[in-house]
Amino acid sequence: MKKVVLSALAATIVTSAVYAETMTLFSDPKTGQVFTTAGEGRIEMGDFVSAKEVDIANRETTSFIAEYQDADKKSISVINSKSPKFILGQETGPNMKIKSKDNKDMYMKFGVRLQSTFENRLKDYANPATATAETNDAYMRRVRLEVEAGFDKHTSFVMDMRNDNANAEDKGEQTFNVGDAYLNISKPFDTSLVNFKLYRGKIDVSRSETAKSAHNLHYDRPHVADEAAQFITHNRRGTNAQMYGDWEKKVHYQVAVGDGVYSGAMKDADGSVLNATAVTGTTLGTVKSQNFFYGGKIKLSPFDGWEEEKLTETYMGQGQHFTVGAAYWKTGNIKTNSTTLGAIDHELINLEASAHYKGASISAEYFEFDGVVKNFTTTMTQASVGKSTGWYTHGEYVFTDFGFVAPFYRYESWDKFKGADGYDLTSKIAGVNWYLRGNTTKVGFAVQKDTYGSALSDYTDTRFKLTSQFHF
Repeated sequence: MKKVVLSALAATIVTSAVYAETMTLFSDPKTGQVFTTAGEGRIEMGDFVSAKEVDIANRETTSFIAEYQDADKKSISVINSKSPKFILGQETGPNMKIKSKDNKDMYMKFGVRLQSTFENRLKDYANPATATAETNDAYMRRVRLEVEAGFDKHTSFVMDMRNDNANAEDKGEQTFNVGDAYLNISKPFDTSLVNFKLYRGKIDVSRSETAKSAHNLHYDRPHVADEAAQFITHNRRGTNAQMYGDWEKKVHYQVAVGDGVYSGAMKDADGSVLNATAVTGTTLGTVKSQNFFYGGKIKLSPFDGWEEEKLTETYMGQGQHFTVGAAYWKTGNIKTNSTTLGAIDHELINLEASAHYKGASISAEYFEFDGVVKNFTTTMTQASVGKSTGWYTHGEYVFTDFGFVAPFYRYESWDKFKGADGYDLTSKIAGVNWYLRGNTTKVGFAVQKDTYGSALSDYTDTRFKLTSQFHF
């Protein structure tokens, strides 16, 4: 079809040029002379075009066709040309990028993210009076439509619509809601040191939480990292303004200020949600007021050739990096409906280290929470508020010569309330990912075993998970 279109265009151009510059010639049969005008004894020879005009028309046609092909080639792109070749081909961008033909700085990107889980789960309680619970579950861990619009050289808007955990346990269909929704102002001063994000962009409370879920080793992030995602601002992306940047990929930073915690995701040490707690008819489920959160993170890649080019947990056996980082975040003066508990401050310290060399990768994070409520009750006092600490580490090895099969392991330890017995949580995960087309198409299998202390219902939760992902 494209050849037909180009042929038609070429024919139109040549024909136009010919008709614009043609002339009629006449000859005298007796003398053999050629004339440009009619006369007695002259015979019309026909219409002719000069060689010069033909050459000009040919060059104009060639130039136009080349311009058409170039614009057509660059207007839509999908494949990541820097990706290694997997069994099913190279990774996608991700997202399909459609560029404007009349303004190269304007574009639209569209994509989808689908993650599924088939799971067998067994809860085994230490108390023999509590029956063991076994369930089988199949659900969509993440379902997302991703959209990005580029307005000019510096400005773009990124957002997604999501319906996560559809059909998980007894949750049913669930509903769609907005995840990311931020205006990105990239290099307004033509330097990577200064960039801005406005509205619903992630703040870096955790490496694992900031990396895209499509680039995580395991679909379910560490428990302690998920707590960090709610401890300062709702889902680590409450409406905010942030500045971020890097210096030659060796130093990365982010500072931000914005909206604080949400009572529907604010938990005490045993996992109870504030707005779901009611004692003697008094609902504690309201954050009446709070200050804006503020804070920041800095990360360093000190060794030449080991800079972190992209935030991810999956490296596909390519390249190398080494990075360490530290963050401090605070949401102060949080007031609830409790008449016995005064205002509390949430403070979070996060430390991270990560490295990879070709197929081998390893990461670790440490978290310290201050302002943790032991139990949400109507009799809470300042004595009910304390600290929590936790950490995890995980690693992966990608066998690039065997179809990009990659076994991984993760270990997590979390003391959910310091100084009190029975608030310990330990989690172990072993599994394997098979990158059929990088993160665009992958399948996996994992076994997870979580052990909860006596204050956390004293049980072991074992899960067998078969997972899949499509990220276009």
